[in-house]
Amino acid sequence: MPPKRVLSPEQYRILRHKGTEPAFSGKYYIFNQLGIYVCAACGNPLFNSKQKFDCGCGWPSFDDALPGSVRFYPDYTCGTEQMEVSCANCHSHLGHVFDDGPTQTRTRYCINSLALDFHPQTR
Repeated sequence: MPPKRVLSPEQYRILRHKGTEPAFSGKYYIFNQLGIYVCAACGNPLFNSKQKFDCGCGWPSFDDALPGSVRFYPDYTCGTEQMEVSCANCHSHLGHVFDDGPTQTRTRYCINSLALDFHPQTR
């Protein structure tokens, strides 16, 4: 089991209370290193940096998640149905997924930077 992580108040608001960080504010929005994005709460590997793209929405976007890494739940809080993305390990809120992506998968995972940590690729 990974060590318990201490969340900042903003991370706690996003991960535990399904909050959203302001658009264009997250450290991983414009970030292009090779590696793996993991859940900020539990360290579960979520996304490979090779799946990341800039869709201009203001949040990190990915066209696929690592197999078995996330779960999906209907979310009606904005008046229409969206699909919430949560960590499959600790059930933390990560963001939402949409079917309007520009890549071959047509999927756009729109994820809060504060829900993520990054592990750079090592040789």
